Amino acid sequence: MTDRSSSADQLSDVKGTDSKSANGKQASGPESDYVVVARRYRPQTFEQLIGQEHVSNALAGAISNGRVGHAYLFTGARGVGKTSAARILAKALNCAEGTSPTPCNQCEVCLSVSNGDDVDVLEIDGASNRGIDEIRQLRQNAAIRPSRSRFKIYIIDEVHMLTKEAFNALLKTLEEPPEHVKFIFATTEPNKIPVTILSRCQRYDFAGIDTGAIQTRLSQIAEAEGVSIDPDALQILAMRASGSMRDSQSLLEQLLATASTTITTTTVTHLLGIAPASRLNRLVQPLVDHDGARALTELDEAITEGAEVSQLVDQLLGYFRDVMTQSVGCKPDQMLYVLPDHWDEARRIADQLGVQTLLAMVQILDHTASQMRVSTQTRTLAEMAIVRLCHLENLDVLATLIAEIKKLPAGNPILVPCVPTASQTSSPSPAPQHKVSNKSSTAAEGSIAKTAEGSIAKTAEGSIAKTAEGSIAKTAEQPMAVTTSDSKTGLSQDRPSPANASKLWQQALEQVSGLARDHAAMADDVTLEEDGQLVVRFPQQFGACRDFCDRPTNRTRLENALAQVAGTPVVLKLKTHTQTTDSTSTPASSQTPRQRQVEATQEPFVQKALELFDGDPGRMRYVPPEEKA
Repeated sequence: MTDRSSSADQLSDVKGTDSKSANGKQASGPESDYVVVARRYRPQTFEQLIGQEHVSNALAGAISNGRVGHAYLFTGARGVGKTSAARILAKALNCAEGTSPTPCNQCEVCLSVSNGDDVDVLEIDGASNRGIDEIRQLRQNAAIRPSRSRFKIYIIDEVHMLTKEAFNALLKTLEEPPEHVKFIFATTEPNKIPVTILSRCQRYDFAGIDTGAIQTRLSQIAEAEGVSIDPDALQILAMRASGSMRDSQSLLEQLLATASTTITTTTVTHLLGIAPASRLNRLVQPLVDHDGARALTELDEAITEGAEVSQLVDQLLGYFRDVMTQSVGCKPDQMLYVLPDHWDEARRIADQLGVQTLLAMVQILDHTASQMRVSTQTRTLAEMAIVRLCHLENLDVLATLIAEIKKLPAGNPILVPCVPTASQTSSPSPAPQHKVSNKSSTAAEGSIAKTAEGSIAKTAEGSIAKTAEGSIAKTAEQPMAVTTSDSKTGLSQDRPSPANASKLWQQALEQVSGLARDHAAMADDVTLEEDGQLVVRFPQQFGACRDFCDRPTNRTRLENALAQVAGTPVVLKLKTHTQTTDSTSTPASSQTPRQRQVEATQEPFVQKALELFDGDPGRMRYVPPEEKA
């Protein structure tokens, strides 16, 4: 093993020390105990606590002003400096040179606290000492004065793991501790700590460390270790750490173990199982071009080169997240995952796709990443996501079209589709592959908006009123049938016959409510066959109404209503027929809002909108002209 003491001393002002590396005295040779980077470069003063200046300043000020509390709670993600801050605070209070925000780190007390084996600074693992017996022992020992220092300090890591009984046992001591005792708690889950404990502690929240700060620190460590590392490789390591300094140092530790004096981007991508930036760009481009075959080919080649499928999906998610920030006008330095050399490409893609499309892509990738964590078919899920991304419509163009539709004159009724929210659907439904060029998008917007205006206006005059008039006239011409009265229901029960088939159907509809009634009312021909089946026919353009009524639940409701008015079970048969054009029609005002809604769902433009937005016709609402105005 190479002696690292000389290189470590070069950064004595920025690096920390561990017991086996203090003063550069770490032994070399296979028989020595190697100390990992995360321990050797642990911060030893408040100034070295990177990314937590708000905590450092507050604690240093409390020490300088003599306002040190008896209990502190440090919260935050893993590897952000909670335990290091607790040790620094303990050294600052017990340093042999005197209480000061800047401990000397040379006296026996400071060195033993840094090593974690000081007799008066006790570090306890809350996960393995979580019972009431351990806390009772702690309370008894707390009454004993420290052996050589000013304070007896208890540092309890992962304190949220203590049991309810243990917290209760600690409560009294925590509220009124002896004057020589200080408590420092550290946790990643403060929500699991009882409120009675929280209220007795001074809480400090440790933030995730900035990517740039992690890069700077890793660069310093690499220099101290005598290793050269590419800037892009540093950025990848910092991004993968997700705000955890310790995680980034652990990754660097793996790279240092290769004994190479130069660490390149290729070395880092192979270690992490991710695709290089150039490979990722070759995968992104066919997604933007809606080329599913080429995208799957690029995915396969990336996997063959050693990239892990789940890591690839995470990379795509991060990439399109950065592209999304550019689409809404953020500055380039707010991109977290795209390397600086590829910022221009990311901005070009942002301009090409638009905000709405990017939001849908990010949603699809996030849903896929969640599914992959609980599935063994990770590659299949990734390929499904790739194909869905390639078949996404240009949703920004559709948003423009909707805005144009909303500008229609106030005299036309408007049907507003209820689009599912993110909580109702995990990802947008893929639409058929369709490319809209920049030159033709304006013409398409005007054309579809004009079509929508004509379709909706035509709906107000639709054939529903006309068929309703025909049905009523046909019913009036039927001869009277013999009826009986049901004393329980009060309904006039007509025995089914060819003469009163339409009447029975109309009476049955009065017993049904909601969309089932509105869709059933679209039928314009009712007959009774010889075998006793009631045949109800819908115009061909209202085939969707027939399908709605033919659903098991709706069919049962209609047959029950028929049996109620007829006094005997009736078998219902639903069909469609080609309707002949009639010059007469009833005024649109005679239609109910629901009937207008049902008729409007048959319009091609509305059906296309429902398909694109994965809408439910039953959740649409009719907006009358006066409400629109």
